[in-house]
Amino acid sequence: MNDPDTILLTTEEQMEKALDYLKNELRGIRTGRASPALVEFLKVECYGSVSDMKSIASISVPEPTQLLIKPFDGSLVSAIKTAIEKAQMSINPIVEGKQIRLMLPAMSQERRQKDGARIKKMGEEAKVVIRNARRDANKHADALGKGTGHHVPEDEIKTLKEEIQALLEKFEADVDRRIEEKTKEVMTV
Repeated sequence: MNDPDTILLTTEEQMEKALDYLKNELRGIRTGRASPALVEFLKVECYGSVSDMKSIASISVPEPTQLLIKPFDGSLVSAIKTAIEKAQMSINPIVEGKQIRLMLPAMSQERRQKDGARIKKMGEEAKVVIRNARRDANKHADALGKGTGHHVPEDEIKTLKEEIQALLEKFEADVDRRIEEKTKEVMTV
């Protein structure tokens, strides 16, 4: 990375990836209502490999506390049932012919608190990735001033570092906002 624009662009991409990963992880955390996101990324062993649930079955929400999973291939019902049981979601899958129904029990206060702590941990992990992207970008910025050949003035490097810091603050604020929203959602009875 030999110019400020490339450094900024790469840093923003890395921070965006960390945020996208967090968004996907948060979708899988249960709130008071049923959501296909709870199971769509569960890994199911089928056809000699491992697939995401959403690629082998349709997932619907017939009622606020139920999920209905209909495999595209009826022979996968037992593999899906096994995947749900292995995920230790505290939900017993009910096989109804060629489909599976999940009845989501009401969440206990203890469960809500555990999920709240898990959400907070996910937020901290995302922030670590974002801060690492800033650290790497600052190293590249420092290298611009010391590089041989094409020399970048100190004031440009200072401006670049300020822009990198602004990116960090923007993404950390976004992480905080998402964590706060999801925690509120989980804690609401």
